[in-house]
Amino acid sequence: MSKVIFITGASKGFGKLWAEALLKRGDKVAASARNISVLDDLKAEYGDQILPLQLDVNNRSKVFEVVKKIENHFGRIDVLINNAGFGLFGTTEETTEQQARDQMETNFFGSLWVAQAVLPMMRQQKSGHIVQISSFLGLTTLPLLGLYNASKFAVEGLIETLGSETAHLGIKTTLIEPNGFATDWAGASAVQTSSDIADYNPVRAAFAESGDNPDTWGKPEATVEHVLNLIDSQNPPKRLLLGKIAYQVVNEVYKKRLEDIESWKEISIAAHGH
Repeated sequence: MSKVIFITGASKGFGKLWAEALLKRGDKVAASARNISVLDDLKAEYGDQILPLQLDVNNRSKVFEVVKKIENHFGRIDVLINNAGFGLFGTTEETTEQQARDQMETNFFGSLWVAQAVLPMMRQQKSGHIVQISSFLGLTTLPLLGLYNASKFAVEGLIETLGSETAHLGIKTTLIEPNGFATDWAGASAVQTSSDIADYNPVRAAFAESGDNPDTWGKPEATVEHVLNLIDSQNPPKRLLLGKIAYQVVNEVYKKRLEDIESWKEISIAAHGH
């Protein structure tokens, strides 16, 4: 049975790739982007099966209007793939106030607005699956991505909480946590802070060198089958890492965190006071 999928950030990268795969297999797709002309090719091929929607997720009232349009057009939303977001590269100290606010506005608040907008319909349906695109950097960090890391840590807490609030209503949540993939995320879609503090040059050099290894970047096409399987799963995971780098790094980070927790266990318990 075909599903109705709402995908934000569908103009390029994962969003467009997954939208096309869903359409190809017969699902109905509401695809939003800031510039919907980039969806003209999918509209020409799939006609009424796709509903292109102009949307800036930072605009909360517009988000609710768009969800109402989807309801009027398709009658329901079975799955939300909340994919809108961008990367901000640069050191924490060099980040301007506006850059910091813009990063949180899109990556965190934009995700919140879209989730809030679809929830009334999903509650009424007593079913739904909110798939939030996070990052393995919502579980660990890399230098030069401080505000991006923070936005994804915030998204992780938001969606995990949402899942605990809605499970009894038949609404499921999944956080997808990719490592770096060969999309436009680190290219033209990214924003750069200034780099005028020379003390950080060694950090910048090490970061640039780590990105030179082509094996670091996953192949976006390899994710398609697994994302479709996730959407079809009757018991989807709360979290799904995408990419071998994400798996290896997060696995090591969590082992070290548990070691630290255990090594300070006695102090942690004593600090309770009774």
